[in-house]
Amino acid sequence: MSEVLTFALVGCGTIGTKHAALIHQLGTLQAVCDIEQDKATHFAQQYSCKAYVELEDLLAQEKNIDVVVVCTPNGLHAQHSIKSLEAGCHVLCEKPMAIKIEDAKQMIAVAEKTSKKLFVVKQNRFNPPVAAVKKLIDEGRLGKIFNVQLNCFWNRNNAYYNNNWRGTKALDGGILYTQFSHFIDLLYWMIGEVEAVQSFKKNFLHQTSIELEDTGVVILKFQNGAIGTINYTVNSFEKNMEGSFTLFGEKGTVKIGGAYLNTLEYQCIENYTIEDLPQGNASNQYSTYQGSMSNHDQVYENLIDVLNNNSSMTANAYDGLKTVEMISKIMLN
Repeated sequence: MSEVLTFALVGCGTIGTKHAALIHQLGTLQAVCDIEQDKATHFAQQYSCKAYVELEDLLAQEKNIDVVVVCTPNGLHAQHSIKSLEAGCHVLCEKPMAIKIEDAKQMIAVAEKTSKKLFVVKQNRFNPPVAAVKKLIDEGRLGKIFNVQLNCFWNRNNAYYNNNWRGTKALDGGILYTQFSHFIDLLYWMIGEVEAVQSFKKNFLHQTSIELEDTGVVILKFQNGAIGTINYTVNSFEKNMEGSFTLFGEKGTVKIGGAYLNTLEYQCIENYTIEDLPQGNASNQYSTYQGSMSNHDQVYENLIDVLNNNSSMTANAYDGLKTVEMISKIMLN
């Protein structure tokens, strides 16, 4: 029988709500923390746990926490994860792992030094069509991969960015980190590391609310010889349109589509057909917008299995670093 793990949650915002509900279901939520006292208090009352406004106070006073879940703004992920690891806790960090390569590397170094696990949320890996195509690649059924096309066409209006950390260089890092890091992760997971990048970026509709681009076009050359493109924007009119991933290989062509990489839209594979895919979870529904697929339950199930049974991580900190490295290359070119 698995041991019931004890969690602390740092960041009581939109995604923190999703994590708190799952922790309550699958473990014990012992403490929450947010710099806005009313948010922490609300969570604490809802889940009968303790509330803090400073992470240092939580870590000093709560001595039996197994896992700290970091759901703070992107630019704070590294410092909050490192403090938690140094306090002797395992860490589950929301995407993106960090918005600077050096921060991600430091997180890994501290996890190794403290002999603690550092998990990074990569929930799109659990989407049924994504998992099925990854299996095809690993089995060699698509042969050599020639090229890939990634499309990320979502909507985030100016109201989404107003009066908060979103859209800032220091705490958000840009839409590739906040909206599309899960998509970038799949490029690394399925195709491999990137050798060269050329990109064009522009801010069309969010000059007053985003410090970086709202649209970009990227050309990629991978170390294994494959080439690819990324087209991304948050200017899809009124609603999210598409999140798609198309692979062209010597033995097959496959497209995963829908708005959230949740539909197998096309397949033509030598002597093989993907059949009987299970129904995936719905997308994350927030107040006025939708996000990626809601597979956080499987993230937690894997975390619990790793800590209780020494199983393999579905997404480790090294994978998180590779996503940060790839986005950094795009941002700099």
